Amino acid sequence: MRVLGVDPGLTRCGIGAVDGTPGRPPSLVHADVIRTPAGADIAARLLALEEEIDTWLTEYRPDAVAVERVFSQHNAVTGSGRADKAQVTAMVMRLLRLADPPRPADTADALALAICHLWRGGTQDRIAAAGSLMERRLAAARRKVPDQLAAARLERDQKQRGAR
Repeated sequence: MRVLGVDPGLTRCGIGAVDGTPGRPPSLVHADVIRTPAGADIAARLLALEEEIDTWLTEYRPDAVAVERVFSQHNAVTGSGRADKAQVTAMVMRLLRLADPPRPADTADALALAICHLWRGGTQDRIAAAGSLMERRLAAARRKVPDQLAAARLERDQKQRGAR
């Protein structure tokens, strides 16, 4: 599975792609930062971000995209939502077996998001698949119940008639 992580920001938007499967070490595909000039009009900056992210989507063709929600830091790869940038960078380096830290820190954050999604996404997919299987089995059982109920009534009626 390939996941594109995006650490949003108008001036610096971290972006990174990783490949992997849950339970296996992820591997780095590519990472960078998208920069827009602080003095530029917000609409122009948003358009530049959209164009660059669209290029990444076309070039790296991720199976999923993980975008950080502002002020929501419950999925840090360090096991704590309170990890600082240095801790996140250290864990990303360790997990991706990188010799040098991804720079700037926004890039490491994007990679951490992608890794977390990769690990969590697989679990969520398996849970969803199990739920779908149970729903299908339940629906099949419900379809059989009226038939079984009718058969049981018929058998009961036949026994009652035979007892008379």
